[in-house]
Amino acid sequence: MKTRGGFTLIEIVMAMAILLIVMLTLVTMTGRAVHVSTIAEREQAAIQMATDRTDEVRTNPSYAALDSLYGGTENSFPTLPGFTRVTTIQRITANGQDYKKVTVTVNGPGLAAPISRTIAVAAP
Repeated sequence: MKTRGGFTLIEIVMAMAILLIVMLTLVTMTGRAVHVSTIAEREQAAIQMATDRTDEVRTNPSYAALDSLYGGTENSFPTLPGFTRVTTIQRITANGQDYKKVTVTVNGPGLAAPISRTIAVAAP
């Protein structure tokens, strides 16, 4: 009898099992990477929303109207459903100084914790 070249059934099964393990590992890692990327994108969007609002307040020349223009809660963001942005404005008068403390807090699905930014705006 001649010996035949090739793979045995056991070698093929073992190779397929190793390939299956490698493929499952890659799929699992890819899924986690996509999940982490989505969370990071949502956090970055929340940071940008808070920063945009503080920049708007900071550049507005009407100190007296800041409360009525920016104070309150917003929840209609078409690209970020479920997100809310709350702007609170507190007037502080102490030691002859008059300024407003503006805090912007953004919350939404997928965020580990609310994103908050605070600035102080001095009276003219």
